[in-house]
Amino acid sequence: MQRLTVEEFREAEKLPLVVVLDDVRSMYNIGSVFRTSDAFRVESVYLCGICQTPPSTEIHKTALGAEESVDWKYFNSALEAVDELKKAGYTVFSVEQVEHSTKLQTFVPQRGLKYAVVLGNEVKGVHQEVVDASDGCLEIPQLGTKHSMNVSVTAGIIIYKFAESLILR
Repeated sequence: MQRLTVEEFREAEKLPLVVVLDDVRSMYNIGSVFRTSDAFRVESVYLCGICQTPPSTEIHKTALGAEESVDWKYFNSALEAVDELKKAGYTVFSVEQVEHSTKLQTFVPQRGLKYAVVLGNEVKGVHQEVVDASDGCLEIPQLGTKHSMNVSVTAGIIIYKFAESLILR
């Protein structure tokens, strides 16, 4: 299947995207985000607040080793992570349903830019101060009765949108 080794992964060109998890409490969700991030060679995962960090049996259970290939960093708060990312030239989007959000189907990531997306707590979403500090918000349209999706599913959809636009074409 021509899979990369962990060493080859670390040296490979990355999708210019950092995934920021803001107080995600489920280690299984965190592990799933690592696994999807590995699949699309995401630059890094930032774990913030109450997020657990590797090594963790629960994270490993869904990451299946991706926590060893994908670069990650811990921050006390997502706001701290966003501040660092913006200083480093990243365009930061929170993934939230807010007034004036950009619908995902109309968003087109631009080549040559570096991006970060913030995904929030399973119940409370992205902290308001993080939304306010972001350059904008992306929203996944939903057609059913619920107004939210599992954070790891959301991460998969968002990561794929960036990968499709920036590296899969």
